[in-house]
Amino acid sequence: MNGAMATDNPVESLREEATCPICLEYFKDPVIIECGHNFCRACIAQCWEGSDTAASCPQCRETVQQRNLRPNRQLANVVEIAKRLNLQAAKEAGGERVCGEHKETLKLFCEEDQTSICLVCHLSRAHRAHRVVPLEEAAQEYKAPPMSLTSPCPIFIQKQTQTERQKIVSEFQRLRQFLEEQERLLLAQLEKLDEEIVRIQNENWGKDQMVSRTLYAGLAQHSLEEGDSLSHSPAGADSVTDTIKPSPRTNLLNVTLDPDTAYPELILSEDRKRVRCGDTWQDLPDNPERFDSRACVLGCEGFTSGRHYWEVEVGDGKYWAVGVARESMRRKGEIRCCPEDGIWAVERQDNQCQVLTTPEPTLLSRVPSRIRVCLDCEWGQVTFIDAGHEAPIFTFPPGSFKEERIRPFVCCSWCLHQTCCSGTIALVQLPRCSAVRVNVP
Repeated sequence: MNGAMATDNPVESLREEATCPICLEYFKDPVIIECGHNFCRACIAQCWEGSDTAASCPQCRETVQQRNLRPNRQLANVVEIAKRLNLQAAKEAGGERVCGEHKETLKLFCEEDQTSICLVCHLSRAHRAHRVVPLEEAAQEYKAPPMSLTSPCPIFIQKQTQTERQKIVSEFQRLRQFLEEQERLLLAQLEKLDEEIVRIQNENWGKDQMVSRTLYAGLAQHSLEEGDSLSHSPAGADSVTDTIKPSPRTNLLNVTLDPDTAYPELILSEDRKRVRCGDTWQDLPDNPERFDSRACVLGCEGFTSGRHYWEVEVGDGKYWAVGVARESMRRKGEIRCCPEDGIWAVERQDNQCQVLTTPEPTLLSRVPSRIRVCLDCEWGQVTFIDAGHEAPIFTFPPGSFKEERIRPFVCCSWCLHQTCCSGTIALVQLPRCSAVRVNVP
């Protein structure tokens, strides 16, 4: 219950205990919240309007759960007793009462405000829509004589309280509007900052395979700063031939293939280092991880941090796709090989080789025979390098993915049921790293 204010009148103290601290009237359908304070159910609901699950107590500001509202039947009984005692006290005082505001005789009782009013009060805006009864009826209901009800609080105090309540609501609405505008402004500034960061990163790292010697000199300088070693081929080559070696901080891993993801026509070796595309459908469990429409398979390893790389030897194969994919990518039904569906890859379809960018693929001027896939989880970036010529192919922009589990991705035959293009994938340990060698005839 609410703490009673200091008073020598026990009836007045009881009335204060039976008064809601929000509306300052007798409790109506009182409820108790987690911190132990009581309110009218309607008052606390209106106070918490707009909040989802947690809110604060209007009295002690302790955070509580809105759903934990328990009816306080004992307090409801106390309220009824307080009303009766209030009527009894008025009866004992005796005499005809007059309205403190209008100086008219108190002949009516407002049931909503639980107070006696005069005829002028009844016609005023404060009580016009309220249900009122003659004092005689109210007194009979509470078994007390008529003409003896007193107002719990003067009308002008009620009006003042209502005015203050409206001011508080209006002020908080203004504060909410200000905070929402500030939130929109700051988020817009952050979005522009993110765009600027991506633009600068794209300028530094490059976005296509047509790498000029000037740009590559900048990349070489960056590589030297990272501790990489560079060597150069004889001048006059028709493409960039500078040797690109992984940084010493790049993780060297032993990549294996995951049989639980393999398309049912793919046949993996016992050590999971080799795979070929067969011509019959194997009776394998249709688990959620398995591809069922493309001859694809993922690596067992998944990466969420650090730098990693591996190589895929595609040889003269006519149909393949090589790259990385999200752990959460779709495995069932039609699959689009694009970043929007969680795949970053280079593919070959017959005599055409391209990077699977959106909205349109990026065509390559030369078909690589061995591809180095470089994954930088910190930057959210994938880079493809022609390992045979040590020349950059393409770099997807930084931020392509973040805080996601990424796995190696290989497709032996991107066209459905192209069994004539089946090939063999061999995972071979290179001198400095684990590599995936894909041999597709």
